[in-house]
Amino acid sequence: MISVLAPPSRAIGVPHERLDGKEKVSGRACYAADTPAERLAYGVFALANIPRGRIAQLDVGRAEHAAGVLRIFTHENMPRLNPVSSPPAGQSLLPLQSDRIAYEGQPIALAVAATLEQAAHAASLVRAEYEREPFNVDFRTQLERAVEGQSFFESDTRVGDVERELAQAPIRIAQRYRTADRHHCAMEPSATVARWENGSLTLDDATQYVWGVRMAVAQALDIAPERVRVRSSYAGGGFGSKGYVWPHQVLTAAAARELERPLKVVLTRAQAFTAHGYQTASEQALDIGAERDGTLRAVRATSINPTSRFDDYVEYCALSARSLYAAPAIETRHRVVHVDRSTPTPMRAPHDGVAMVGLEIAMDELAYEAGIDSLELRLRNYAQRDPTTGKPFSSKELRACYRLAAERFGWSGRNPRPGAMREGRVRIGWGMATALMGTFRMPASARVTVESDGRVLIEAGTQEIGTGVRTIMPQIAADVLGVPIEQVRIALGDTTLPETGGTFGSSTTMSVGSAVLDAATRLRDELRELGAHEDEDLGAVLSRSGRTSLSADGAWSPGEEGDFSMHTFGAVFAEVRVDEDLPIPRVSRVVGAYSAGRIINPTTARSQIQGGMVWGIGQALLEESSMDPTLGRYLSKNLAGYLVPANADVPELEVIFAEEVDAHASPLGAKGIGELGAVGVAPAIANAVFHATGVRVRELPIRLEMLLA
Repeated sequence: MISVLAPPSRAIGVPHERLDGKEKVSGRACYAADTPAERLAYGVFALANIPRGRIAQLDVGRAEHAAGVLRIFTHENMPRLNPVSSPPAGQSLLPLQSDRIAYEGQPIALAVAATLEQAAHAASLVRAEYEREPFNVDFRTQLERAVEGQSFFESDTRVGDVERELAQAPIRIAQRYRTADRHHCAMEPSATVARWENGSLTLDDATQYVWGVRMAVAQALDIAPERVRVRSSYAGGGFGSKGYVWPHQVLTAAAARELERPLKVVLTRAQAFTAHGYQTASEQALDIGAERDGTLRAVRATSINPTSRFDDYVEYCALSARSLYAAPAIETRHRVVHVDRSTPTPMRAPHDGVAMVGLEIAMDELAYEAGIDSLELRLRNYAQRDPTTGKPFSSKELRACYRLAAERFGWSGRNPRPGAMREGRVRIGWGMATALMGTFRMPASARVTVESDGRVLIEAGTQEIGTGVRTIMPQIAADVLGVPIEQVRIALGDTTLPETGGTFGSSTTMSVGSAVLDAATRLRDELRELGAHEDEDLGAVLSRSGRTSLSADGAWSPGEEGDFSMHTFGAVFAEVRVDEDLPIPRVSRVVGAYSAGRIINPTTARSQIQGGMVWGIGQALLEESSMDPTLGRYLSKNLAGYLVPANADVPELEVIFAEEVDAHASPLGAKGIGELGAVGVAPAIANAVFHATGVRVRELPIRLEMLLA
């Protein structure tokens, strides 16, 4: 029973468990690698083991004659492919198109066989001889060669006279801060299944952007986009690694066309370390000038990160300094160093998640230098307007976040002297940091349909990557139509459905949700025009009008940014415990309060923030993709050597949302939260470590040897 004239269900803002939870935990959810196909072949890549040079000789004889082998694709027999523009391509270099090697882990052959085991065996038999060339994979040995890179945002900005303000400032903090290379390590490896029929291609792909995959593959293979269908019903995490289109997706489609049979390629965990990007390390220089009372006079932030020889990727590690704190003079600079590695890519909380490490540790240093409480320092420099652009914020409840989180954490009971708080031989440290994340919005469309049995169907080509979209979108439609959420289902992840943007940039709720809101509102109006009244079964309404269903299309586009600076905010407080004899920091609790617009589903929102907090713990204490500079390769392409937080590393995580509706961000009043939770946690932990030990650490992850002194 649907009653479009009855009071709304008020499904928005109500906690609700995930509607797709049972499918996932029972194994019924179908991921890309689960896709069945008749005569399915399997592909496995053989990879280069040098970082730079060319293939002098490639021996595939043994591989070609191995049991079950159908074809060995190399640069000598792979069809020539068109270059793919970036975005949606993650990197411009397509392997198997020439004998050049640009990074270790670059595919040099694709072995295709009747079974996965046979393909893996054949790939292991491929032998290459190389003409090696000098290489460098360590950008920190080449900082003097840094150049301006072209990417998402303006590289440099300047407001006010930074030199004068710094020279006249009574207090000055000038330090360097470092973060490490990190990898996404999604639970689901990237997977692609390609099938051709009558000149048209269907790709079942583990992606965050079905439309981008369609665009890139069509461009590479020189076919009309309308002849490419991409599906992604579920993706087992991506965190940015599946946001762009990478060579394995294009090569799988091209090889399947040559074979004239379906082909599946699933990357191994080791291959994932070089196949679809990584988060770059950063070298951040902060120069901050302030009055004796802590009032900022100037902030200069400079960032350098590595990128590939063939692409620019800028990790904007000075970005946050442009908008967070009020200062009359602010200067930011971004530079890159080209090295012999694959192209980096966004990773959960790109730019701001890395940028806040340097800025927030530097602010903590300023607080100690000025003799001011860390929280009080931030309040004294609270920005009412964007200090770089002068625009007002679309919404900002950061003051409330400071208050809510500090009260819940018990910050007023902190003894600020380093090493003063302890339990026996365990030193206790309390630290805090601000969180800030840019707001990304994209055009989207959707369709909402009432069916003859009274159920509601949402159709949108968006992707499900674990953020809760299969629950949130039904809540929006249910709220408008006044129906129970259980009566609403969604079809998604398919380029035959209404077009949306990618599921990245914490943009889906705002963008797709606003399109669903529009479609549901239009449908409600059409139902009223058909004479639907309170308590009337809509099946009867449709029958009376001679209809078996009724649909309405909706769309939303953010348009220009306009007169507002748009961000989400948060305040993070962390407690660490450090043993005197074995000084390994252990995080014992984290409290975060967030200003993130209207919260559609508090349950999934809290889950997203808590997941981000876990990422912040990993960034602070565990995660680092170390490279061997003599071999030009990652030391540990696995989860044994690359450490991510386990249950024992994750303490009590408490999440608080400040009440907020941002009418400028979206018609829903919502903003993005998927990445915000990963911002600010790492510097809060680093500041807590200083409070516990008196050792100021300016490099992440924090290692035991840094604290032994």
